[in-house]
Amino acid sequence: KPTKEISVNVLSTSRAEASIDAPASRPVLVWDAPVRVFHWLMVLSFAGAYLTAESERWRMLHVTLGYTMAGLVGFRIVWGLVGSRHARFSNFVRGPAAVARYVRALLRGQPEHSTGHNPAGAVAIVALLATALAITASGWATFNQFGGEWLEEVHEGAATLMLGIVGVHVAGVLVS
Repeated sequence: KPTKEISVNVLSTSRAEASIDAPASRPVLVWDAPVRVFHWLMVLSFAGAYLTAESERWRMLHVTLGYTMAGLVGFRIVWGLVGSRHARFSNFVRGPAAVARYVRALLRGQPEHSTGHNPAGAVAIVALLATALAITASGWATFNQFGGEWLEEVHEGAATLMLGIVGVHVAGVLVS
């Protein structure tokens, strides 16, 4: 019997790789512990770094949270290539046509069901990871005085962009 897959509203560890022979009543948890831990550590790192950005007093905390965020992104990229089924990018990253189809269906109030990340969510994930890389690279260069004032502006602009993407991500989760 096929297993029933459930999504984010379950708070335990993943069994996404469970056998197809498992009883139908046994839920398969989609997002594994590494993805969940990554997600919430990323939230805390970004929020902490954003809130400490303007304070010289909290500069080292800001830098430490930035390095933590860089490490988390590195981990998520590796886990997205070799991790559990629903964690792998190949499982949820789709092309522009799939994203447009999903958004149109969402706007009609009939979103397609996706186990794990939907096509629009995949765009948010890729955008958040790319923006986090830009933030951490520009932050590192700024901290080490490699780029001057313009690089600090890139760093701040990328952080503001990421805050916007986070807002869209949260809204998308609430809507879907």
